[in-house]
Parts: sequence; structure tokens; C-alpha cells
Amino acid sequence: MITLINPRRVPAWAWVIAAACAAPSISAAQAQTTAAQISASQSNAASGSSVVTLPRLDISTDEEEETSLSDAPLTASSPDASSQRMSRLSSPDVSSLFRNQPGFSSYGGGRLANLPVLNGMADDRVATIVDGVRISPACPNHMNPALSYIDPDSVQTATSIAGLTPVSSGGDSLGGTIDVERADPRFARKGKILVTGRVRGTYRSNGGAYGASGSVTVANHLLSIRYTGSYDQSGNYRGGAGMGTVHSTNYLTYNHAVTVGLHKDNHLVAITVGQQDTPREGFANQYMDMTNNRSTFVNGKYTGSFDWGTFEARGYWQRITHAMDMLADKGGHSATTGMPMNNDSRLAGYSLKATIPLGRFHTLKLGSGFDHVGLNDWWPPLQGSMMMGPDTYHNINNGHRDRLGHYAEWEAHWTPRVSTLLGFRNDLIMMNTGDVAPYSWTGMMNMTDAMAARAFNARNRGRTDVNFDVTAMARWKVTDSFTLEGGYARKSRAPNLYERYAWGRGTMSSSMIGWFGDGNGYVGNMDLKSEIANTASVTLDWHDPTAANRWGLTVQPYYSYVHNYINVVQLSTFSNGHHLLQFANHNAQTYGINASGHYTLWDTAQYGKGEVTGVLNWVRGQDEVTHSGLYHMMPLNGTVAVHETVGHWTGRVEMNFVKPKDTVDWLRGEPRTAGYALLNLGGSYTWKMLTLDAGIDNVLNQPYYLPLGGLSLGDTRYIGTTRALPGMGRSFNVSLSATF
Repeated sequence: MITLINPRRVPAWAWVIAAACAAPSISAAQAQTTAAQISASQSNAASGSSVVTLPRLDISTDEEEETSLSDAPLTASSPDASSQRMSRLSSPDVSSLFRNQPGFSSYGGGRLANLPVLNGMADDRVATIVDGVRISPACPNHMNPALSYIDPDSVQTATSIAGLTPVSSGGDSLGGTIDVERADPRFARKGKILVTGRVRGTYRSNGGAYGASGSVTVANHLLSIRYTGSYDQSGNYRGGAGMGTVHSTNYLTYNHAVTVGLHKDNHLVAITVGQQDTPREGFANQYMDMTNNRSTFVNGKYTGSFDWGTFEARGYWQRITHAMDMLADKGGHSATTGMPMNNDSRLAGYSLKATIPLGRFHTLKLGSGFDHVGLNDWWPPLQGSMMMGPDTYHNINNGHRDRLGHYAEWEAHWTPRVSTLLGFRNDLIMMNTGDVAPYSWTGMMNMTDAMAARAFNARNRGRTDVNFDVTAMARWKVTDSFTLEGGYARKSRAPNLYERYAWGRGTMSSSMIGWFGDGNGYVGNMDLKSEIANTASVTLDWHDPTAANRWGLTVQPYYSYVHNYINVVQLSTFSNGHHLLQFANHNAQTYGINASGHYTLWDTAQYGKGEVTGVLNWVRGQDEVTHSGLYHMMPLNGTVAVHETVGHWTGRVEMNFVKPKDTVDWLRGEPRTAGYALLNLGGSYTWKMLTLDAGIDNVLNQPYYLPLGGLSLGDTRYIGTTRALPGMGRSFNVSLSATF
């Protein structure tokens, strides 16, 4: 039985490095099998082993090479099979797959839409790629980020690169890259018909959440057609002991996608068409909730190998219609109540990548990409309201952000133990927007916004940023059990549309802008410059030199100095104690250390294999102008887990530790949070085509606040005060899946 994978996207050595960095502790022989492939293997066993694989697009220049600096730096990691199972069982959010990866944290008020943080760099500072596409949030609160457009069961590969990032892994970002990808199409052997699939049902007790997902593939040796779908729903969750219900945390979402694949010889074409509908999603740390989000997309991919090397081409189109208002927890909405806000976004683009061997020991990568984002953001008038009427508020009027990027990357293997990587990248970002308008040009309640709109419309709003990135890395295999990797990167990011063009200065209008969950109001700044981060990092990797891979330890210290870091200045203070803030360029620095390790405790026929794994992350950030802490810096945190596999049964005991958050951004009123420790249990059993997964999150029902969660604005009307956002209390989770 053979499964189809994309060898350029998931090379075998990537999983060996992920095993050392992310601590899955799998053997070298097992390292070539991902969790998704294990599931596929079970499916193939049930379908008569009629699946074939495309020939590998192998461009290695030295048979002794095991890893590539470009495709698998030591800063890259992927979740192991045990962690993936627990994440999928606990949450419908794809960002949860990375929860135990070095340098990773996340934040957000919605349970489908957490925003990623790598080495203290959050959201837009991370290049988040889904099926080769950079999806920009179509919302002033970033309620619909890239990872919200794919369900966890559809993810085949998930990789995070924290810190030094090859230029081929994305530009217009500072902190690193998050890359998730669906599985490539599967095909039957010639003369055979393949019918295979899976179904899965999940229940989570906290919030009464339940969901279902599934896929089915029908294929011959040339053509493959696959349908995938998912459904997830939950009510509000409860915090730990004594914290009660956390309001505005409910959700409902549907995902549908059809993938058609064609292959011949060394060439593969895959086209995916899909739609996501999210009729509602509460956001506990925002004034608004999502009342509808519909995304329709087309994504095409071609990969092929030639005598001169390999080539990959992608193209995509996506339309997002997004609506915000207040769900029942915040008072609900009707023709005369609430506050309707609408967005219409269109995205389109392409990416090209050629990988060319230059002799036996050198490889050249050349790439080009273009991303277009068009955005309309308008707020219809509310019937009978003097503040929100009588006209439509135009927040972003026919705005666009176009990015054209090119790169060249050279990897050289000077000896079997020494290799280098040098890459250059240029990104041209062009932005503009049309005239804007307040709810009223004459009303006293809208005078502040009317004056701001006139000033905004009087200016030339077109902006062009010309950015350059450089990455220089070297790897030295000092001994068979110790590898040293390090280097320097210059990374740049241009402002997003809201950072430049949000213009309202009234209390209500400015408070609708912001993806920080802090209750403040935000105003854009057309004069913002691009951020430029200079990062130096070194990774020390100790590992078992034998094929058993019984132990490993990776330590990565890093330092970044960011010119023109987009932070804020205070303009005024509202009557509710929150502030009107304007985006502004400051210099800033971040520094920290990530560590991960694994050790095999036992490996016997009677007791199976037992492993202990661990991850430790620490980061600090400081604004060099205000001398405050940077926002959304995760305090010292770590995870220790013991994982055992015996026959068809696997089990995992996990402890998460978080130190108190004492260093905060006082400009934004970021809350301090206490430290905590959470105990999680999980296990699974496979019998023929069925797999039962069960787990308990927060076994001791520990009460705690999320260090990056911001303020729980949805609870204020119920408890009479504004508190930090509580984390989830105890939850009993179970799922049953079947493959055929």
C-alpha cells in the first residue's frame, strides 16, 4: 500500500528535524510517516491497496545529505501525531495544532480564529500560508484570519518556522512562517478504481460543542475527485472553578471543498473549489461579534519535474463577505438596535517557484508572487439612531493592497558537514483607498468623525513601499550527535490597510478598529513606514546519532531589533477609561529563547514505547521610545508530556505551565495575569476501520486567565466589571472516526 504525498512540500527529512525540534520522539524509520498518512494507510488497507504515488520530485545534490537549510531549517517544527490528535479533539481551530511548538503562542477572542504569534511577533508579522495562499483578514477586528478558513481534519501538513526564515518561505513578515496544506489528490493503480474516505464525529462537554467532518475520494490512475466537509457548533464555554460562563464564546461554522486532481508521469495538477459559512461567532474581547462570514475560493496548483529541476505554480481567487453586529450576549441586533458593519473583500494572486540543481552540491531557487487584496468596509445606518445615521459610514472605500515579490536563494553544501544558505527578496507593496464618509456631515454627534473624514479626503492616499529581505544561514554538523545552525535575517513588513487608512476619531467609530482585544480605539496613520527587523539567531541541536533517535535537545536563543516597529501613541482618554490610540513607528527590540527535547523512557514488545517530551519558550519585547513592554508577549511557558504507544492504543499525559505575566504594555492597559498549570489527558484506540479518541482538558478545572487574551468585554454587563479573558475550564472530549 502506497500513499500519495507531495515530496517537495513534505520531504522525509523534514519530519526527522521536526522530531528533534518539536519532540515527538519517533524513530528515524517512522519519521517519514505523518499523522495524516497513518490515517490514509488505514483507509488504504480497507480499500484493497489500490493507491499509487507520483514519482518523487527529488533534486538532492548529494546522496549523503539528510536535510536542507532551505526546506527544513532547525527553526522549523511540526506537531507530532499524539499532539495533533489531542489538538483536533480539543478545538476546531487549526492554530491549536501548533500549541506545543517552539516559539509559538496565539490569541483571539473567537474560538475559530486565533491569531498566531511566533517569537513575540503577532498576526500580520507572521506569514500565515494556507494551501500556498496568504489570506488577509477582511475585518477591522481580524475576526477571519487565514487559519480560520480550513478545518483541522483537512490539514495534511502543518509547519511553523520561528525566527530565521528562508526568503523562499515568505516575505512581508517579521516573526516567521506558519504553513498548512491540504493533502494532495490520491490516485488508483492503472486499471483500478479507488473509492476511499473517512468520517468523524466529535463532542466536547464544555460549551456543549459537537461537530462532524468527512471526506470521500473517487479516482482512477489519471483523475481524482475528492470532497471534504465539516460542521462545528458550540455554546459559551465555562471558565475554571468559580469563573462561571464566559459570554460571547459561541460559534457555528460549515466548510465544504472539492478537489480535482490530474497527474501524468512527474506532473500533477490540482484545483480546489470551496466555500465556508460561519453564521455566527462570538468574540469575548471585542465590542462586536461575527454575524456572518462567507468565503468562496478557487485554488489551483501545478507541480512537475524536468531535466533541469522542478517547478511549482499556484493561482487563487477568493471572495469574502463579512458582517458584524451584536449577538444575544451583547444585547442582540434588529432593525433599530445593534450596530451593523459589513465588509466585502476580494483576493487574487499567483506564486511561481523553480528549484534548479547547479551541479552536485549547489541548488538555486527562483520565485515570484503577486497578491491582490481589494476591500470595502462600510457600516449601514441604524434606523432611528442619531449617532449611527442617517448615512452610511464608509470606513475603507475601494481600498486595495497589492504585493509583488521576487526572490533568489542559493544553497551550497561545501562538505558533508557544512552547508550555507543565502537568499535575497524584494517586495513591492502598493496601497490606496477612496474617499470616506461619516454617518453624518452635519450632526453634532458626528462632528469629530466629519472633521476627520474631511482631512482624510483632502490628502493624497496612495502609498508604495519598496522592501528588501536578506537571509544568510550556515549549518555545521560538528559531530554525529551535535549540529550548530545560525545566521542573520533582514525582514520587512508594510502596514496593513487598517493601520494606514482607519480614520475615525470618535469614541464609537475608533473603538470598532483593532484586533488586540484591549477595549481601546485605534486610528490609522498614512505616514507609517515599513517595519524592518534585523534578527540574529543560533540553534544548538543535540541528538541521538543512531537510527533509534532515543533522545534529542534543541536550544534556540534569538535577538531582533526592529526599526519602525508599528506601535501606538495615546491621543486621548475616553470616559470609560480606555484610550484613543494612533499607530506610530517606533524602534523596538525582542529577544528570547526556545527549547525542546525528547527522551525515550522505554521501548519493549510488552509495554510498547514510552516517551517524555518538553517545550520551553521565553520572550521579552520593549518599545525603545516609550520603554513599555510590547503588546502580546507571552510569559515564560512550557509543556511536559509523557506519551505511550502499545499496539493499537496510544495515551498522553500533558502538563502546561505558564509563569505570571508581569511585563505588560501600559499604553494599552494590558492586564497582568497570574501563573497557572494545566493537566490534560488523552488517549486513542484503533480497531479495524474505527478509531476512538477521548480526553480531558484542564482535568483539575483550574481557574486561570489567558495571558494574551486581553479583556473579557462580553462579560462586563453580567458581572459589573471588566476582567481579563478567562481560559476554558474542564472539558470531557470524545470523537469516533471511521475510514474506508
